[in-house]
Amino acid sequence: MSRTVFCRKYQQELEGLAVPPFPGAKGQDLFEHVSKKAWSEWLAHQTMLINEKHLNLMDLTARAYLQEQMDKFLSGQDFDQAEGYVPPSDSSPGA
Repeated sequence: MSRTVFCRKYQQELEGLAVPPFPGAKGQDLFEHVSKKAWSEWLAHQTMLINEKHLNLMDLTARAYLQEQMDKFLSGQDFDQAEGYVPPSDSSPGA
């Protein structure tokens, strides 16, 4: 049986993460208050931000930016999108 948490983003009981996403108090907070669904969506959004904004993760400013965006995303606040990003189409060509 999977554990559930009251998800901060979706404001409802959802399946929780299996383990904290990283060590320390922040990881424990995410483990206790963020659903598996919200975390998965954040990871996809984070990847898009890194790629589309050409972020260098060796740069502390880029890492601080991602931390800020993660907090906003998982709290249901307005968060940055990648300018010019067009999500892949679900329809096949010629459909």
